[in-house]
Amino acid sequence: MMDEVGRDGASSDVAAASNRNSKKPKYSKFTQQELPACKPILTPGWVITAFIFIGLLFIPIGTFSLFASERVAEVVVRYDKDCIPLNYADDQLAYIQNPTTNKTCSKDIIVNKQMKSPVYIYYELDNFYQNHRRYVQSRNDKQLRSHKYENSVSKCDPEATANNMPIVPCGLIAWSLFNDTYVFSVDDQSLQVSKKNIAWHSDKKSKFGSDVYPKNFQSNGLIGGAKLNESIPLSEQEDLIVWMRTAAFPTFRKLYGRIEVDLEANQTVRVHIENNYNTYSFGGKKKLVLSTTSWIGGKNNFLGVAYLTIGGLCMFMAVSFILMYLIKPRPLGDPSFLSWNANPGGHLH
Repeated sequence: MMDEVGRDGASSDVAAASNRNSKKPKYSKFTQQELPACKPILTPGWVITAFIFIGLLFIPIGTFSLFASERVAEVVVRYDKDCIPLNYADDQLAYIQNPTTNKTCSKDIIVNKQMKSPVYIYYELDNFYQNHRRYVQSRNDKQLRSHKYENSVSKCDPEATANNMPIVPCGLIAWSLFNDTYVFSVDDQSLQVSKKNIAWHSDKKSKFGSDVYPKNFQSNGLIGGAKLNESIPLSEQEDLIVWMRTAAFPTFRKLYGRIEVDLEANQTVRVHIENNYNTYSFGGKKKLVLSTTSWIGGKNNFLGVAYLTIGGLCMFMAVSFILMYLIKPRPLGDPSFLSWNANPGGHLH
């Protein structure tokens, strides 16, 4: 008798211990997935209504987007080939790498329609892969933010040090800074180009320190791009800040500055270009872009075309389903035979 009591006590202790160690949740409708749920039945009426609603919503959005994009005035001029002297036409790389060749050239830009100020100036590069993994990683964000980390040059190779001193800012991104320059004039009157506030405010405030000054930059034998003024902190070097926000695609535009006066239709703008940046070694292209903006930004027809395409496709599907439903209707099944209606609790019998 005592043995049986002992065994019962031991088994109850084991059961209690197993219950304490069990990870099985307490029973509730939530843990057993028995909460009420919406299980819509896609009848022809609901499907047709949904397609019509999406079409009526997307088509006006696409129309307004296209209209706004068409109002943007934009002029794009490619100049990398036109700025090569004839005697270097067959050896463009030798021209751009020769420090003694004259890199200046002039081009006339005809404004196709009135451009209200501000007129944004962009440079566009093609076949330049700023998204390359080693290129993107070749920077040190701590060094850019604070003077205390001036010697932090990890991940900056091969542009980490020069003359046994750290480079500020280090890395390939800063080293390859775009260095073509543009000077604009209309009727022999110079147009001022504003370079204030061309970079993101968040970048200037949090990513580039006001106590960090360029040091030992572009002092190696191989010069990558533009040089930086060593008396101006990085937080105020907006050309650098714009360039350091790397592009996701091999063809990209970056903001160069703004013209704060209107440009009239059919007006000729002369631009004097310093063609310094080497895109010839990798078959790249360089373009100069003058553009206005609208409420959707710059000129971009893709958004409007995408909305119109989806909206038109939905309207087409709605009309097709209506015709099918009227011409050859199919009787609907009884929803009471659906599994969740026949067995709403989900329990097996």
